Amino acid sequence: MATKTPVTKSRYPAVVLAMLLLVYIFNFLDRQILGILVQPIKADLGLTDTQLGALGGIAFAMLYSTLAIPLAFLADRTSRSWVITASLTVWSGFTALCGIATGFWQLFAFRLGVGVGEAGGVAPSYALIADYFPPERRARALAIYSLGIPIGLASGTLLGAYIANHVDWRAAFLIVGLAGIVIAPIFRLVVKEPPRPTAIKGAAPISAVFAILAKKPSFWLMAFAASMSSMAGYGLAFWVPSVLIRSFHFDLATTSYYFGSLLLIGGVAGVFLGGVLADRLGKIDRGFYAKLPAFAWLITAPLFIAGFLSPSPVVAWAFFLIPNALNILWLGPLVTAVQHLVPAHMRATASASFLFINNLIGLGVGSWLMGRMSDYMTPQFGNEALRYSAIIVVCFYFVATLLAFLAIKPLRRDWVDEPVV
Repeated sequence: MATKTPVTKSRYPAVVLAMLLLVYIFNFLDRQILGILVQPIKADLGLTDTQLGALGGIAFAMLYSTLAIPLAFLADRTSRSWVITASLTVWSGFTALCGIATGFWQLFAFRLGVGVGEAGGVAPSYALIADYFPPERRARALAIYSLGIPIGLASGTLLGAYIANHVDWRAAFLIVGLAGIVIAPIFRLVVKEPPRPTAIKGAAPISAVFAILAKKPSFWLMAFAASMSSMAGYGLAFWVPSVLIRSFHFDLATTSYYFGSLLLIGGVAGVFLGGVLADRLGKIDRGFYAKLPAFAWLITAPLFIAGFLSPSPVVAWAFFLIPNALNILWLGPLVTAVQHLVPAHMRATASASFLFINNLIGLGVGSWLMGRMSDYMTPQFGNEALRYSAIIVVCFYFVATLLAFLAIKPLRRDWVDEPVV
């Protein structure tokens, strides 16, 4: 019989969650810092928008997506905290190396390394949170963890611009990378593995997890819905700073304040709201775990389009704020739902399978597609080409909406209740 994990009667789960959040902030800080530094890197290394989009997407997502599943399986069988510690060290080291790159292919290789490291960070964290927090608080805990996305994105934007303005773009990579290496041993000392003898001694093979997920339509519908959302979301996160510079003629510092405030205010509100609503409404109907993201994405797309079409940056900021909250609301609900499609000892592997689809499509394609469209339309539209490519990519939120609505009914049927311990 599995030992009951410590969840509610001590403060330690909150400490674990805080440390996981800190690591996740570094995860997205290291991703986003490239986005704010696009213009100085482009000028220094002479890169095209297509190449820059590949650095932000394909270079990172290629190994990030494919290695996430075996690393999550390793975490399920051994120690999630050790896997996360090693991952943080690796991705931070490669982030620092980006600061010494002298050309496209060298920077591409270092971004591959960042992806290799980050592959072992998220799915094991989801599984740890699921062990430390009971079902009725899990969506909220996962939403708090997911605050690392907007906080990390905003931090990468603000810190990257600040360091680049006062030193150069290379120093920005070096400083944030070395900071992550310092955090890694502290994380390992603080975060302990909860007792889970069933998970370690009798972990199911990857094929068994795949066999369960493959038969559940809700998994595929939620994974591809998240992918369509991420294709737009990651593309915008990478390229909006350049849109602001090219279309609104901002300097780097103004761009960081403008975009960083949107990411921080909108993103934090959206992630937390998604977790709170999912915990409350999910008790009434499990279909709400898919229904909430569907409604959020339906509102997101037209508001983003209105913002990009606005001639005034002040009006655009007002239009951008709400969709910056709604486009990320899905994290708490959908991630929680995936945790409940399999038994507890398969959670990290199931999460990694979900993230594989989401990241390979969303992260791998989004920023590259926007950059490619920008290069294609530049002869006709000049500096406005990137703005128009953003409007096209935003339309993927409509596809995400449809897929999420289709997932509502099968999710109710596919849900796996937790055993009483």
